[in-house]
Formats: sequence, C-alpha cells, structure tokens
Amino acid sequence: MKRYITPVIFVVVIGALTAYYLVTGGSSAPVTPGVPNEMTGPLPSTQRGTPQSGTGAGDQASQKYTDGTYTGNVEDAFYGNVQVQAVIKDGKIVDVIFLQHPSERDRSVLVNAYAMPLLKAQAVAAQNANVDGVSGASATSGAFVQSLQSALDQAAKA
Repeated sequence: MKRYITPVIFVVVIGALTAYYLVTGGSSAPVTPGVPNEMTGPLPSTQRGTPQSGTGAGDQASQKYTDGTYTGNVEDAFYGNVQVQAVIKDGKIVDVIFLQHPSERDRSVLVNAYAMPLLKAQAVAAQNANVDGVSGASATSGAFVQSLQSALDQAAKA
C-alpha cells in the first residue's frame, strides 16, 4: 500500500499544477473572470491584424501611400489608450511613432517597453497594419492595429 502513495501524490500534484496553468494561462498575475488580461488573453478576432472587409488601404503590402505623417485614431487598449502616427516616405511606411500607450501600471510599462518596438518593426516590414501582434501584449497589439489602420487610411486617401 505504501508504494502506491508516492505515485498517487505525484499525479495529484501534476494535475493541480496543470489545472492552475490552464486557468491562469501560465501567468502569475491574478485572473478575474470576465476581465481581459493584457499578458495572456488572445486578441479578439476583430483585432488580430488580419484584413477585414472594408478596412481600407492598409490591406495590401504593395499599397502606395502619400508621403507625410498621419495620425491614427485614439484606441482603447483596456489599460490605457494607444495612438500612433505613421510616417510615410517614398510611398512606404518608414516609421510608426507611439503618441499614446498604456503607462499607468508598472506592468503596462514593462509590457509596452517590450511590445512597442516589435509592433513598429512588424508594421514597417509588412508595409500595412496587418501585423501579428506581440504575445503578452494583446490589448496593446489590437489597439495598435486599429490606430495604425486609421492613419494608413488617411495616407491612402491623401
């Protein structure tokens, strides 16, 4: 009987750890049901950066834009607002500047310090707002896509 106790305890502990990981998404941050967690939750399908019907000019990588600096809409990223400017030169995105980003919470500061350069690089490489986003910065990534798309819509119409 004693030789079965250790394996049973091992299985129970592994099961409890697995359940904890699945519930929290691997994060040590507290999880409140129904409240998005900027570090773990996936982007809603409307914010994944995938082209949607009617989203406008940024849908095609070969899109030529009018040179200038275009300011996107202010978008809610749950923990704060995101607003970007797209800098266009020779018809291409050469830079994306963050005008606003979540910065009230220490966690948001850390997340965005990591995510913002990656989002900018993805947009410049893609030459549109169709970016993959940054794992762990779902809210910021979704708001970035929306704000950048509104700036690129202006650049396409100009």
